[in-house]
Amino acid sequence: MVEVKGLRRFTIGEIAERSGVATSALRFYERHGLITADRNESGHRRYHAEVMRRVSFIRIAQRVGLSLTEIGDALASLPDERTPTAKDWDRLARAWRPRLDEQIAILTRMRDQLDECIGCGCLSLTSCGLWNPDDAAAALGSGARYLLSDERP
Repeated sequence: MVEVKGLRRFTIGEIAERSGVATSALRFYERHGLITADRNESGHRRYHAEVMRRVSFIRIAQRVGLSLTEIGDALASLPDERTPTAKDWDRLARAWRPRLDEQIAILTRMRDQLDECIGCGCLSLTSCGLWNPDDAAAALGSGARYLLSDERP
């Protein structure tokens, strides 16, 4: 830890150790505007203590499946680039709920269909002829169509 004009600042190594995030990830977050650092006279990064809370926020949001773009948008919605408060977290969590509910539904369908078919329309499994006759899933778009929605022709 480094003291600068009476304010506590942390090195990148200290933030990495305390947050459990690799220094390369911290540099990545900084490049993408998710966290910020001051520079000392030698050009080394120095972080305010609140960066640890922002990194924790980023990690939790990633664990529930949010993209870095979604996380960045959420952090950008906060005034003065501050760390999310409990009130902010409540607002963000409510806004993310439909997205997370959709993700849960997809994971549930994946779990329930895992032993039958991955729902991709590949026709490579014997059961695919039942799930996707004449490759009807192709008309729904790319990817695991039956996994992504409940629609079946």
